[in-house]
Amino acid sequence: MSMPSQQLGKQEIAATQPRRSAAAVKEERVAFLFLIPWFAGLFFFLAVPLVYSLYISMTDKRLISAGKAQFVGLQNYTYMFTSDAFFYKSLFITMKWILLSTPLFLVAGLVISLFLNQKYFGMNVFRTILYIPAVVSGVAVAVLWLQLLNPELGVVNYALIKLGVDNPPYWLEDPQWAMPAVMLMGLWGVGGMAIIYLAGLQNIPPHLYEAATIDGAGAWAKFRHITLPMLSPTIFFLVLNAIIDSLLFFGPLFVLTGGTGGGGPENSLLFYMLYLYRVAFVQGFMGYGTALAWILTILGVLMVIVMIRLERRFVFYESEE
Repeated sequence: MSMPSQQLGKQEIAATQPRRSAAAVKEERVAFLFLIPWFAGLFFFLAVPLVYSLYISMTDKRLISAGKAQFVGLQNYTYMFTSDAFFYKSLFITMKWILLSTPLFLVAGLVISLFLNQKYFGMNVFRTILYIPAVVSGVAVAVLWLQLLNPELGVVNYALIKLGVDNPPYWLEDPQWAMPAVMLMGLWGVGGMAIIYLAGLQNIPPHLYEAATIDGAGAWAKFRHITLPMLSPTIFFLVLNAIIDSLLFFGPLFVLTGGTGGGGPENSLLFYMLYLYRVAFVQGFMGYGTALAWILTILGVLMVIVMIRLERRFVFYESEE
């Protein structure tokens, strides 16, 4: 094609493209003006604090100190990975909690949701009652369970004695029973998880069960080949939230361990967030505490990335047929 013909082709293409009116350009500029406060907030309240916290994590800043914080580079991180036994202990306890509590809560929530999905009289009232613990403050729940699990006056041990248990556990005062006690408290609040499951169950097309019934499938076959695959997006969402909540688990633990930043009997409840609080706000090592926070953030991001990668393999979407 010759040069004149190329220029002619460009002119024809330009002529066919719609030209934005002055009003459209003005409207676009106004939209950007309205977005400026949002971008400013994003910059000043997210980007700047993140960068500043990264700097603080590389200093010896104290919570209460007359002197200026000194830049120490990666010294906080080096100490964390080479000399801080409590860092590894708190990380181990948090990972142990994730591995034990997440499957337990997921299965309990699923079982409850299967019951809630039945068409019994008064089921709506029961759903509401079951969901109430999920909206109660975590601190209030912890205070309640402190009373229930009191080894001398608690309702739980009283019931166990009546059932014939001679030496009921000391629960939060015993390092072997402290974590099971927290799990028991967590089970009390799986109603919120059950309601999310219920929403997923009610979105499963009924014709899938009808076709399975015609083919002679039993209850277990329907659950395995229809319910679980169709619920996999809901399960993935709940697992992701459970992992994030476990990494950030703090409020109820703070109450259950006495509100001083302690880790319970023999540090058996020294979760990562509780240790971070102890370092930063009880001992006053803000620089080191911020470094701990950054490691937690990186760990959380990595776990989310792994979960998103696993989603493609284990999560089924109906539109993928």
